[in-house]
Amino acid sequence: QVKLVESGGGLVQAGGSLRLSCAASGRTFSAYAMGWFRQAPGKEREFVAAITWSGGITYYTDSVKGRFTISRDTAKNLMYLQMNSLKPEDTAVYYCAARRGTTGWFFMVDEYADWGQGTQVSVSS
Repeated sequence: QVKLVESGGGLVQAGGSLRLSCAASGRTFSAYAMGWFRQAPGKEREFVAAITWSGGITYYTDSVKGRFTISRDTAKNLMYLQMNSLKPEDTAVYYCAARRGTTGWFFMVDEYADWGQGTQVSVSS
């Protein structure tokens, strides 16, 4: 059974930085892709970034390109989301997610079977 645990959220001023971590356990993830999603109050959960576990190929939603960087440490089974130049509109609960397969629609919530509990990111103006 896959277990995902996020950490690293918090309150930061606009323009600041945070690094989120996701600790993954329960499987060998070589044939997986992992992603970060976020959900703001009253809004649907949306794709932020994804990475293929084995090849390290990355994908980003347009609004975070150039500001956020997704990475993973395969030896430690950790995934990261480095968030720079944060904006108030980045405020949301951020979720780590895992899906089988390294092809397909990485931005779709339904493609991911396993989810963490979420970590709050709040950006003040």
